[in-house]
Amino acid sequence: MNIVVIGTGYVGLVAGTCFAETGNDVVCIDIDEKKLEKLRIGDPIIYEPGLETLLKKNIRSRRIRFSGEAKDHVPDADAIFMAVGTPTGEDGSADVSHLMSAVESVVPYLSGYTLIVNKCTAPVGTASNIKKYIHDNIKNGAEFDVASNPEFLKEGVAVQDFLYPDRVVVGVDSVRAEKILRELYEPFLRSGNPIHVMDVRSAELTKYACNSFLATKISFINDISVLCEKLGADINSVRHAMSSDPRIGKTFLYPGVGYGGSCFPKDVKAIISTASGVDENLSIVRAAEQINDLQKKRFVEKVLKYFNNDVNKKVIAVWGLAFKPQTDDVREAPALDIISALAKKGAIVHASDPVAIDNARVFIKEEVKYFTDHIEAVDGADALLILTEWNEYRTFDPKKLKKHFNGKVVFDGRNIWNPEHIKQYGYDYFGVGRK
Repeated sequence: MNIVVIGTGYVGLVAGTCFAETGNDVVCIDIDEKKLEKLRIGDPIIYEPGLETLLKKNIRSRRIRFSGEAKDHVPDADAIFMAVGTPTGEDGSADVSHLMSAVESVVPYLSGYTLIVNKCTAPVGTASNIKKYIHDNIKNGAEFDVASNPEFLKEGVAVQDFLYPDRVVVGVDSVRAEKILRELYEPFLRSGNPIHVMDVRSAELTKYACNSFLATKISFINDISVLCEKLGADINSVRHAMSSDPRIGKTFLYPGVGYGGSCFPKDVKAIISTASGVDENLSIVRAAEQINDLQKKRFVEKVLKYFNNDVNKKVIAVWGLAFKPQTDDVREAPALDIISALAKKGAIVHASDPVAIDNARVFIKEEVKYFTDHIEAVDGADALLILTEWNEYRTFDPKKLKKHFNGKVVFDGRNIWNPEHIKQYGYDYFGVGRK
């Protein structure tokens, strides 16, 4: 099948590469020529495990190409996937201007029958708006359908998620569109996982509902962690007991410094905005957002309290800048807010991350010293903050740490270290929700 993907970010590049892997002829379109030059030689630009290998393989097999010209490829496309950004607007709603621009760029070149598939996270009713625009502007008697196919990729395992999805959601309003999407996704569902076919509006809402629920789980356990600290309970014990209940489950039930990334913060804001537009409050989702903001502030307060509210000239080492491990994405990462808050109080920040330093430099406006070696980052530090649970941070080597780290306190924002083990070596330890 001839596939055109508009946009080469996380979603577009992963989708295009994986569709090529199953034998489709894929062309990815982007307006950034410098980015296209890198993609053509197999440099995915983003850090995503497994993506570079798969991309280079399919470039060599000539199943995936990159272009800046939609007109050269749209006429022959069986399906066009829209995979551009829908950032948060000033009012909290999703900004679909990039999406509509992408739609406008392909309409003049549609011919025969083409399935337009929106893979962006966009408000309910967006597909209807796309359909109306195309209907009003299409020429040459071309036929089309508009479908919704929200993505459920987790950064860090996006390739695995696409190749082996736990489910696929498609929203269609024609048998023809359903047939195409079933054919495209059949190779990925051979293990028996389901494809949920529904109306377009339900598919659009499903994406927001899923991300809002997962964000709520994170905020819930973070709220309980605060109660644990106040009452002398331990969140790990509480969490383990909770997660053994199959009705609750284990995933997204880990306390920390809050959620971040390109999806949860944006989608929570967008669904709240959508609900407000129809006079609904979504009080649970609103509370999840508020708790998430508060969780970062609480962590900063722990650090300030330890130093009697004076961190001026204190050297604070930070391990982890990405919002989660196995990605270089720092969008809405809790580490950025925490670093900014401490730097504004006069702290000298030494920051380290395996892959996200370059991206962090763009977002962090305060003066920060960056280290590729996380052990070197603690040289001369008064405190160590762990803000991303990278595997290389999990192993506690007291002798190696003592050699560099002269401070006496560790603030473990991801609960990756054993408090009793740390304390044996003379460190004060503060986790999240732990005794």
